[in-house]
This record gives sequence, structure tokens and C-alpha cells, in this order.
Amino acid sequence: MGCDAVACYGLSSTGAWMSTAHSPTQNHLLAAMPAAEFQRLSPHLELVDLPLGDALYEPGGQLDHVYFPTTCIISLLYVLENGASAEIAVVGNEGILGISLFMGGETTPSRAVVQSAGFGYRLRAPLLKEEFNRAGPVLRLLLRYTQALITQMTQTAVCNRHHSIEQQLCRWLLLSLDRLSSSSLTMTQELIANMLGVRREGVTVAARSLQRAGLIRYSRGRIDVLDRPGLEKTVCECYAVVKAEFERLLSDIPRGDPFHALARSSK
Repeated sequence: MGCDAVACYGLSSTGAWMSTAHSPTQNHLLAAMPAAEFQRLSPHLELVDLPLGDALYEPGGQLDHVYFPTTCIISLLYVLENGASAEIAVVGNEGILGISLFMGGETTPSRAVVQSAGFGYRLRAPLLKEEFNRAGPVLRLLLRYTQALITQMTQTAVCNRHHSIEQQLCRWLLLSLDRLSSSSLTMTQELIANMLGVRREGVTVAARSLQRAGLIRYSRGRIDVLDRPGLEKTVCECYAVVKAEFERLLSDIPRGDPFHALARSSK
């Protein structure tokens, strides 16, 4: 598949047919690549539909592809022996899933699950490793993203240990919104509890508190954010730390144009 925008068709919530244009440059890392590097990779990028709950990686499994999300969000989970799990990071249109591949590990101890359904592009592992080993712009871009992702992982660990479930839920909602084009998420309280590594009852209490405050509306597995500034006032410091580090490391990365392939020339 080339780098041109692709029109995909599906049913809207009203039952009417609609089309959505997809392009690799909806992913910010792909959009940031210089033209020469992008043109080498773009013929091999495959548009994939990623449904809610789809497991892309399992702990210890061989990584055959890396994924560049465009309209979906992927959750990285650490699963304990007793089956309990907790989210350690999220990856959306700002990044790439599969950093252990180019960091030399080849496998990962975490599980990768689609948290918010949508689309993305996948690339065969050997092709990304070949580009990374050229030690050019792609290497530097991916290493900067990896540092930002590590910051998110470490801050998530601190947040889960020291902050309330309500604050954790606010952080999780804001990080998700940053990676979506809408202010609504489809997610049950049970799934949120699994992501945060807490009891479902705790999520219920936290969600009701946010709803009473007029910050969100929650009904039948759908969360609508009504007052984002209010969420940002309620959330703990962890969200701002993660956002600031991503902006510091990746501030020069352009936001992708969903209708046109990257047209920048190499400098």
C-alpha cells in the first residue's frame, strides 16, 4: 500500500454510509520523517482496522510488525501471574507500538490491547530495523519518542502509587483525549478498572464524582467529556509532566494531514 490517502467506508451511528480518508501522515511520527525516508517506507505501510479489545502483542511473543496508530489508541498492559493487569502506557497517533524491536529486545513483557477502536498502519519488523540501522533521521526520531514514552511509563507508576482513583481516571481520560479527534470514549468501567489496576467499585465512585461535578457524562459504556478545563484542574500533576515531556522532545513534529502524503523535502 502506498502513501496516498485511502477512503474507507462504514456505517455511522445513524445507519448511514460514510467515508473516512486515511493517510499514514495522520500518525505524527510518520508525518515527521524526511521525504526520502518516508518514501522508502510508505509502499510497505499496510492500513489495518483495529477493533476494541484486539490483542496486538502478547508477553514474550515475537514482534513481526510495528504499528503506527492513526485513529485508534493502544494500551500497554503488564499482566501478573494471577491474571490481574495494569496499564503502563498508551500509544496513539503521536507514536509507534513496538519500541522493543529497535531497542534490541525483540520481545516485550507487556501486552498490547486496542483500547479505543480505529485504524493504524503496520510495517514489517525487518523493514523498520533496516531503516533504524541506517543511523539517520528515523533513528533520532524514534529515540526521542522512546524517551517520551519512558517518561509516561514512569509517571504512570508514580501516579498509581500515590494518587487517588479519581485523579488517575482524570489522567487516563486526558491522555486518551489527546490522542482522539472527539471528546467521547467507548469504554466500560470494568475495562477502565483493568487499565488502572483498581477495583471496579473504585472506578464507579470516581466516575460518579466526576459526573456530579459536571465534568463527564457516563452512560452504557460511553464517556462524554463535558468540561475538559475542569478535568485539567482536577487531575494530578502527572498528566502535565507527561504532556510537557512529549512537547519538549517532539515539539518540532508536525501534525499529519489526513488527505495528503508528506510533501516536505529533505534539508
